[in-house]
Amino acid sequence: MVNYLQHYISGFISLIYPQVCIVCGNHLVQSEKSICQQCVIDLPKTGFHLLQNNPVEKLFWGKIHVEFASAFFFFQKGSVAQKLLHNLKYKGNKEIGIELGKHYATELVRSSLIDTIDYIVPVPLHKNKLKKRGYNQSEMIAIGLSQVLSIPVETDTLVRAIENPTQTKKGVFERWENTYGVFTITNTQQFANKHILLVDDVLTTGSTIEACVQAIKQAPNAKVSFISLALASN
Repeated sequence: MVNYLQHYISGFISLIYPQVCIVCGNHLVQSEKSICQQCVIDLPKTGFHLLQNNPVEKLFWGKIHVEFASAFFFFQKGSVAQKLLHNLKYKGNKEIGIELGKHYATELVRSSLIDTIDYIVPVPLHKNKLKKRGYNQSEMIAIGLSQVLSIPVETDTLVRAIENPTQTKKGVFERWENTYGVFTITNTQQFANKHILLVDDVLTTGSTIEACVQAIKQAPNAKVSFISLALASN
């Protein structure tokens, strides 16, 4: 009876205040949140999670070792991907991060590479930026992944110790210099002998991820894999 009443109230509210896709503006059906299924289908997906030695993995060759790396879709200015990420990062739409994380997870389950993951760890924000924004967009993605993959999200061990300036408009070397020593881990035993899935929203040069991996590998025998929602051109 309670579930029926909740369903009725939800349907009534949707009739008066219809939920629409933030990309195309079409009405969402009851199973959809923030983005419609058609817009998810239309995303320029990479398929890299099914490819060894894919372009995301190659980005880290000769720099750091990761077990595997991938990105869900390509980022292009003016695209559906940009609109989604802009809403996630700057418009307070946390739900879109969770939903995209879920959609990506349904793709990742087709790959055996995630079978040994112990923790999903979002790239952390500095406490000042977290307070200003109100949430970590990468953590929202991690939550969506966790809900489908049933792997716990861990946010207490990898921390951003230094509030570095924005990476926007910086070159490759400047980005690396800007992230050197920024991250640390609070408890080496938490990640010891664990396989960590590091998660971010957009991958550009990989300098932030390099710094995170270096910090995580302070833990004995820690292994790291990495995924992002989007892959941007350098």
